[in-house]
Amino acid sequence: MAEFCKISFPGSDFVPITLECHQNLSEHLTIQNSPVLFGCRTGICGTCLVEVIGDIIPPQPDEQEMLETLAANHPHARLACQLDVTGNLEIRKI
Repeated sequence: MAEFCKISFPGSDFVPITLECHQNLSEHLTIQNSPVLFGCRTGICGTCLVEVIGDIIPPQPDEQEMLETLAANHPHARLACQLDVTGNLEIRKI
């Protein structure tokens, strides 16, 4: 039986979405259902930089390097295109 995760967008008018856990977030967010914009979807452009509150897997080395460049002083910063959703999350644009 599949587990589901709720993705919410506090501070915006976007309604939460639900998807199966262990899905890549960028494959499920569109301009119609989230405030998060996407460019390359490979973690090299930084377009999808967000603050994430929730239990997530730490970034891979390539993403970590990009985060150190784009948001060095922001401990909850992540690239939405690189997130493996493992639980309920709150996401805010940085």
